[in-house]
Amino acid sequence: MWQRLRKWRPDPLIVLIIVALILGLVLPARGEFAEGFDVATKIAIAFLFFLYGVRLSPREAIDGVRHWKLHLTIMLITFVMFPIIGLLMKPTEWFLGTGLYMGILFMCLVPSTVQSSVNFTSIAKGNVAGAVVAASASNLMGIFLTPLLVMALMTRDGELHVDGSVFFSISLQLLLPFLIGQFTRRWTYKFAASPITKNVDRISIAMVVYAAFSQGMVDGIWAAVPASSIIFLCVFSVVLVWLLLKITGVIGKTLHFNRADRITIMFAGSKKSLATGLPMAAVIFAGNAGEIILPLMIFHQIQLMMCAWYAAKWGKEYEEGEKSSV
Repeated sequence: MWQRLRKWRPDPLIVLIIVALILGLVLPARGEFAEGFDVATKIAIAFLFFLYGVRLSPREAIDGVRHWKLHLTIMLITFVMFPIIGLLMKPTEWFLGTGLYMGILFMCLVPSTVQSSVNFTSIAKGNVAGAVVAASASNLMGIFLTPLLVMALMTRDGELHVDGSVFFSISLQLLLPFLIGQFTRRWTYKFAASPITKNVDRISIAMVVYAAFSQGMVDGIWAAVPASSIIFLCVFSVVLVWLLLKITGVIGKTLHFNRADRITIMFAGSKKSLATGLPMAAVIFAGNAGEIILPLMIFHQIQLMMCAWYAAKWGKEYEEGEKSSV
């Protein structure tokens, strides 16, 4: 046990998020520094989506699109089933308050992860190519669908105000850099794949977290978030990840997918992307992200830990099955 603890290294993204969170609470950005940091964050987010565009191979996308039934299933889970779950959580508002409930709902509206979906699918011996295309398509479609869902489900009763201008902001800050990355991929791929850009996603996410928590601190939001709400969100996230893995597994079997595709559906369908969700929150809600990002941050960490365990378990079971069949 002690040897395992010595070898264990915390995930750099989690460390950066925790550091950004603490700095946002202890040394929040104010005045001119806050304005300058906001501009820097927008530039970092645009650069991140430019790299996403460069890294996505058009050939992989075309090859993967042929498996339309798999991708349609994952898209329906991500943008239909998840939002329904978010709406069903409405009763938690009396306990958590409007801000955190809206955070749960927003979490249910963002796209799936790319990197972790692919990594866990690979570890569990699933359809890796399918995971790459499905998760990438989810993020690309999310640029349009997430703002639409936010406008449809989160702007009632005057609780939030999101108008059509958000599509221009999303297109300018996220979609345009992505398309530029796709069109310039021939010349920029080596740069995008180099170690220089390795930590851009982590740094940009940390910047969004710092900006959001700074704003929350300046506005006095965090003083109003009790420990009981944090504990509830942690327990809720554990239950939700477990439930989604079960549901997506049943969906895969019901639709007669093979084992590799079922693995892909479970991992790509059960996740929500922090890398895409936080930049979207920063654009959609501007300086009012506050409590809204907290449920997504907690859910993201818990989904990584739980899915890592399940991926290793299912991968080991597959290898043992292959050996016994030889």
